[in-house]
Amino acid sequence: MDQILSLLSDTIPKAQTLEQLTRPLLTLLSQVTGMESTYLTTIDNDAGEQRVEFARNVGDMVIPEGLVVPWADTLCKRALDENRMYSDNVAECWGDSDAAAALGIKTYVSAPIRSKEGEVLGTVCAASSDRVPRSAEVEPLLNLMSGLLAYSLERERMVEQLQVANAELTRLALSDPLTGLSNRRAILNDAARLFALAQREKKFVLIGVIDLDGFKLINDTHGHLAGDQFLCGVSVQLQNALRASDVIGRTGGDEFIVIALGTPSGQDDLAKDMSHAAELLQDRLSKATVGRYELGHGLDDIDYAGASVGVVAVMPGSTTVDEATKLADREMYRVKQLRKAQR
Repeated sequence: MDQILSLLSDTIPKAQTLEQLTRPLLTLLSQVTGMESTYLTTIDNDAGEQRVEFARNVGDMVIPEGLVVPWADTLCKRALDENRMYSDNVAECWGDSDAAAALGIKTYVSAPIRSKEGEVLGTVCAASSDRVPRSAEVEPLLNLMSGLLAYSLERERMVEQLQVANAELTRLALSDPLTGLSNRRAILNDAARLFALAQREKKFVLIGVIDLDGFKLINDTHGHLAGDQFLCGVSVQLQNALRASDVIGRTGGDEFIVIALGTPSGQDDLAKDMSHAAELLQDRLSKATVGRYELGHGLDDIDYAGASVGVVAVMPGSTTVDEATKLADREMYRVKQLRKAQR
């Protein structure tokens, strides 16, 4: 036992992660039990699954890391339900376990790893395809290990949950809550990135501003729920009209911005190519917004004549994102006035 305590006192302070703590403990458990495999599992109670996170195998029987099995079929679950830590005749005790039969387990010992609230987070186990005599040191060691691993496993899960929460907060901070598109802050970040990329690759950039003509009338006539559904429908239509490399964002109530990379700037007539690319994107975006929008929820469908779209092509070294956006905005207003004159 003194040797065990010495190893633990040397291992625990140095461990910065669950893996760094677990692997030396599995080696220790292997030495004390004399079994072929020692391993740590985690349990996903929602999915009803058990996963082998870390394992040490020294014999013919191999418990593979990453193995996922139904929790209800495991020896761990049976041992926990029966409050039985050890068995050297698994086939007799738990002959209905397909997982144990497939792995050829004859001797098995385990202890649950519990949270402070008593939830079973995982198990620490040892198993062998041979019959291994019971050792008096094994169960106290397993209980000690499960306590140590509980703190580390709970801490790691908390860190993972915080990372997921932070990622979600970041996504929400950069997303338009209605359409799921990038919001103004995010699209301007994307614009700066694409401008830098275009400058490195000597390409021009296309910036389009889209304003939904008549949107206020849609809200006033059909209601704000219809207006929201319409905005979502338009966002889908616009996304479908773009390439995977293009970016789109909603920057206001009824305004969207599209940013796309042009072609390399080494052609003979660059100005003509830039103008032609802007016209093509402007036409594509304009046509994407035209059509019948089925709103659902018992709302009347909307036949929409299309948005006003302004697109400009710029060289990133000669203008800023803000200046280019203002140019596209002016072009959009020019188009809007032409459309009004034609009605």
